Amino acid sequence: MMYLDQPLENSKLALKNRLIMPPMATAKSGIDGGITQDILNYYEEKTKGGYLSLVIIEHSYVTLAGKASKNQLSVAEDSLIDGLKKLSDLIHNNGTKTVMQINHAGSAASKEVINMDPLGPSAVINPSKENAAVPIALDRDGIKKIVDNFQKASIRVKEAGFDGVEIHSAHGYLLNQFLSPLTNKRTDEYGGDITGRIKIHLEIIKAIREAVGDFPILLRMGATDYREDGLTIEDSQKAASAFAQAGVDILDISGGMCRYTLPGVQEPGYFAPYSAAIKAAVSIPVIVTGGITKAEDAEEILRNKKADLVGVGRAIYKDSNWAKNAMESFK
Repeated sequence: MMYLDQPLENSKLALKNRLIMPPMATAKSGIDGGITQDILNYYEEKTKGGYLSLVIIEHSYVTLAGKASKNQLSVAEDSLIDGLKKLSDLIHNNGTKTVMQINHAGSAASKEVINMDPLGPSAVINPSKENAAVPIALDRDGIKKIVDNFQKASIRVKEAGFDGVEIHSAHGYLLNQFLSPLTNKRTDEYGGDITGRIKIHLEIIKAIREAVGDFPILLRMGATDYREDGLTIEDSQKAASAFAQAGVDILDISGGMCRYTLPGVQEPGYFAPYSAAIKAAVSIPVIVTGGITKAEDAEEILRNKKADLVGVGRAIYKDSNWAKNAMESFK
């Protein structure tokens, strides 16, 4: 049996196979974060032939204060919707579904990019970013504003014709900063144990669900910081269960403060032990990414039920025919 070619049917986001392209920043947007011809050309090349079931578009900032880097995509203004619609149409025309990832960089932002001091859950230096500045700790009004930013961004994603929206809580960005005990030192209701550290996530999920109705919501979760004093797998399981109960339809598992790699770990599917643990705690589909470069490795992960969907990033980034060759290699 070829597991990669099996459809995903027990999900609000039905997919024709189990192979997805995860979000990877291209730095090809305009100065205003708008869609450019370079971005359209890039996604045209990656999706032609329709071998991928799903493409998750690179992280896009929900507000200027949350912009991670120059030439990052934006979903912060209504004026960008028409350009985003061109992108979703192009991918759909190639026979692939597409979800847009929305993000706030928090303390991973830099003053030279956002022209203001970065924000974070606490005044703690971000361990995932070199030369990071100490951020300004968000107050409750600031948190409410960010929840509103995510809600409005999700409305734009839906209006632009995407098949779903993914909340980014991995790779050391703002929501991951709330999730991780390394960066969340708050003593109010948004800090402390895992229940407090995911309060902002649950508020964002609720706000998005109220705004977009029965629209698929994904959440990318940094399930490990890969440090003894970081996020535990038990807390990741509790968070995952709470996210599913709150209305998340698919969980997308990656790294936290370790970002998208595990230092010193090379074997393919290196986040699979974490996706397997989370899959055991939830009934919704789980995506895993991380160092998967061969179709056989993706098959093994699916066969062993460590995930329901496999994201292949760098290999597809390097070779636009990877998905075609993988799907045809089993025939």
